[in-house]
Amino acid sequence: CCFEEVAYLLINGELPNEKQLEIYQAELAKNRDLPQSLKAVLEYIPQNAHPMDVMRTAVSFLGNIEPETKENDQFEITTRLLGMLPAALIYWWHYVNQGKRIECTSQAKTVAEHFLTLLHGKKPSDLYQKMMDVSLILYAEHEFNASTFAARVTVATLSDFYSGIVSAIGTLRGPLHGGANEAAMELIEKFTNADDATSGIKKMLAEKQKIMGFGHRVYNECDPRNVVIKKWSKKLADDLGDSKLYDISEAIEKVMWDEKKLFPNLDFYSASAYHYAGIATSLFTPIFVISRTAGWAAHIMEQRKNNRLIRPSANYIGPEARFFVPISLR
Repeated sequence: CCFEEVAYLLINGELPNEKQLEIYQAELAKNRDLPQSLKAVLEYIPQNAHPMDVMRTAVSFLGNIEPETKENDQFEITTRLLGMLPAALIYWWHYVNQGKRIECTSQAKTVAEHFLTLLHGKKPSDLYQKMMDVSLILYAEHEFNASTFAARVTVATLSDFYSGIVSAIGTLRGPLHGGANEAAMELIEKFTNADDATSGIKKMLAEKQKIMGFGHRVYNECDPRNVVIKKWSKKLADDLGDSKLYDISEAIEKVMWDEKKLFPNLDFYSASAYHYAGIATSLFTPIFVISRTAGWAAHIMEQRKNNRLIRPSANYIGPEARFFVPISLR
């Protein structure tokens, strides 16, 4: 299926039929354009800013000019965000790198096609469009991860929908969560070939360096999402006739399993798949945002249905009780 079907399922609890999907995709398409004031804000963000900061700012500012009200409820805001986030990211990207103000709409039917069309200025082939669609599905939702929990903590205080999404984006920005795909790409690009990767990773392990993109808090034997995206990385490598990054990735995967019994997670082969699709490394995690907004929205809606303030307890392990000493005697 396509990403829009998965987003619809997460938000509405059921898969859409053909007519419902058609209507939903049309609604997403109607929400793609950016307000002029948001474009102006994006143009002020410097070139050296991290694209995740761009996503955070875009959502926060949209919350100022299109605030959540009874007339503009959480379902409409979710559709708005899923529709406009690709343009928010790519409008800034083209402006700061080329001084070009792009059109934020397209004739693309899906979010995946729309994103790649804005990025490359032309309609993507079916192969690359499908890879992006699959990737968006794989990233759409993944239970109580750090960013999802952050979003639920925020809205549990009865804060607004946008604040929940901004909290999630800020949490996802960290390399131990969403930023792992960028770190994985930087690791892969260190090596010239598979043999170099094999010796290099062994050396890094001997030096107890952290290898990003491996292992997972939820899975014990493999990340089933990685199995899917790895196949797409291979398909794109074959299409381009350039298997260098894929071969290096496989070499790293083998060493990590042989030496540590650690398996690659979704982020690891997503890195090479995105690279093959002509996507800059710094845009990897923002793509995660575009997709995971559907999952975050579903969690926010669920939290609100039966809300209780999330207030974890803590065990104090500091000093014992002490007497206050007046400053003149310290």
